[in-house]
Amino acid sequence: MTGIVIIGGGQAGAQNAACLRQEGYTGELTLFSEEQYIPYQRPPLSKDYLAGKHNIDRLFLRPESFYQEKNIDLRLGVRVAEINPEQKNIKTSSGEIVVYEKLLIATGSRPRLLKVPGNQLAGIHYLRQLNDVNTIRSELKDRSNICIVGGGYIGLEVAAVMISAGHDVTIVESESRILKRVTTPQMSSLFHNLHLSKGVKIYSNSTVRGFSGENHVEYVNCGDLNIPADLVIIGIGIIPNTELAQESRLECHNGIIVDDRCQTSDTNIFAAGDNTNHPNAILNRRLRLESVPNAMEQARVSAKNMLGQDQTYNSLPWFWSNQYDIRLQMLGFSVDGDSQVVRGNFEKAKFAIFYLNKDKVVAVDAVNSPAEFMIGKKLYGKAVDRMNLGNLNFNLEDLI
Repeated sequence: MTGIVIIGGGQAGAQNAACLRQEGYTGELTLFSEEQYIPYQRPPLSKDYLAGKHNIDRLFLRPESFYQEKNIDLRLGVRVAEINPEQKNIKTSSGEIVVYEKLLIATGSRPRLLKVPGNQLAGIHYLRQLNDVNTIRSELKDRSNICIVGGGYIGLEVAAVMISAGHDVTIVESESRILKRVTTPQMSSLFHNLHLSKGVKIYSNSTVRGFSGENHVEYVNCGDLNIPADLVIIGIGIIPNTELAQESRLECHNGIIVDDRCQTSDTNIFAAGDNTNHPNAILNRRLRLESVPNAMEQARVSAKNMLGQDQTYNSLPWFWSNQYDIRLQMLGFSVDGDSQVVRGNFEKAKFAIFYLNKDKVVAVDAVNSPAEFMIGKKLYGKAVDRMNLGNLNFNLEDLI
């Protein structure tokens, strides 16, 4: 008897399995994961779990008993080495062959490596999986010199945790400002000043040339600048895991190409999560998103379509980041705007920036302003009155 096979034990893979059972699928259901852990949340890894505020059980998406009760065959610590679309089977690294009726590729992504001299020294880490955080925590001293390479959201979240724990923290960013690839100069400035106020040192326009030390990292070399470090965390982006799909001759370009039903170029194979390049009808363009909400929604859509339902993906991208007492919620992409309206108090870090294009809301950055973020979802794509949008005495609900 053939069934459904899921490759990848991240949020997309786990959610897809749960949705399949919820939608009434009773056939064989096998989920392969290279990790030894049952599926878990990744966002807390750079926040509360790194800080020691969450134990491991709070990371798990569902208890182990869920998979047993739902008859989901969890194959942990198993790598899928091949997909054979013509035979409709997969082959594991140990040689086991499993036949599928439908297949989901939810292989996610991996950290982009920094290929410079000394990058193999002990004490240099990437943060992507649970074991990465466990190793980092085990190597921390009472007061470590920590250098974070990369001023994106993950790097900033790690910096916030580490400086709050009493460590010395330095961020090295190759661009002219932190967060340059993902947000506006105004938002970059907010977080730059926030981290400086907490004691974090930030070097922009600084490219890491190499690492030095006797077996263990001691310095991060940035040309004329040598930064002392006994622990380095690198966060310079991720690469979608598309190798299995490419070797199976599925169409790939900056991710696995899927349609609005999360179906690949093979009608029996679907994909979901960070590894997909998918169409977004709301934004009218294709995207590859590194986002939990996207992974979860694609998991639900793909599950329904694997069962013969006609479900299309049609969701607005949104993201979040927690740093110190700041909660940032982002909707859409600020680059799509041609102007902006600020509502709230920028100095007190309680505000929302609404990005407009021809007076229509196309993105929102909400700092400690969850109500404005939620209303922003309802206002997306609508023309609004700028004066009312920025007026704190005006009820935004009246714009909907």
